[in-house]
Amino acid sequence: MALTSKKHYLFLAFCLLPTFFLFLVFTVYPMLGGLYYSFFEWSGTSSVKTFIGLENYVKLWNDSVIKKAIFNDFFFVFVKIFGIMTLSLFFAVALTQLRIKEAPFYRIVFFFPNIMSVVVIGILWQFIYDPSIGIVNSFLTKIGLTEWARPWLGDMTWVLPSIAIPAIWAGIGLFMLLLMGGISNVPKSLYEAAEIDGASEWQQFWQITVPLVWPQIKTSILYIIITSLNGSFVLVQVMTGGGPGSASEVMGSYLYQRAFEDFQFGYGAAIGVLILVVSLATVLISQFILKKEKVEY
Repeated sequence: MALTSKKHYLFLAFCLLPTFFLFLVFTVYPMLGGLYYSFFEWSGTSSVKTFIGLENYVKLWNDSVIKKAIFNDFFFVFVKIFGIMTLSLFFAVALTQLRIKEAPFYRIVFFFPNIMSVVVIGILWQFIYDPSIGIVNSFLTKIGLTEWARPWLGDMTWVLPSIAIPAIWAGIGLFMLLLMGGISNVPKSLYEAAEIDGASEWQQFWQITVPLVWPQIKTSILYIIITSLNGSFVLVQVMTGGGPGSASEVMGSYLYQRAFEDFQFGYGAAIGVLILVVSLATVLISQFILKKEKVEY
């Protein structure tokens, strides 16, 4: 018995230790390294590092661009949550409840953007928004709305919504499949009983579907928050580089600019610490807000 127990723990250690080691090397060590470098003035290429204490954080507090970047990051968070969850839930319900024959084909179509590189998506939508040859302006001109045509990625008013649209488009498929899995597990007898009691389809949606797939909805929202605060950088960097001006700057793109273009590596590390703190605080607050008792059936 003791030998069996010992073998059991040895097997667990054999499986977990490599993963734990990789986690320390590729996650914990870079985080602690970033925190360490944030207390220095360093170009990132020189062997000379000057300890300056909290000066990078004081500079960060007074930096107007980082305030704009934080606002832009949360703009993407809220717009993506509303856009992705609304469309994903709509298509998930449609493809599971309406008995559409082509449902397997539509699943592939909606999921296809998720297997594309974010860089490819950014370049693709750059062409779509191109002021001269882009589909958007060409379509508006064709239907007589030439005055609506504009340089979408060069317009300070429209650049954020223009980036948000491909971000929403690329995210629908994954969360649609997640919600479809939850909806498919809801017993059909609940809908039949509700229909007998005279509940409309809209009432069935709010009283049965949403409560019973809430765990999937909550997981989706938290995932969108995490990926938006940490992953909007790639799409922004490819499509606008944070411009025009700093109109589309997000924390990730500003970190890249200051650390790898302006060679202010210590300041970039301080921005990285800020991203971690903001992301962690946002997720914890969101978990508290989204807390809801599990519905049993």
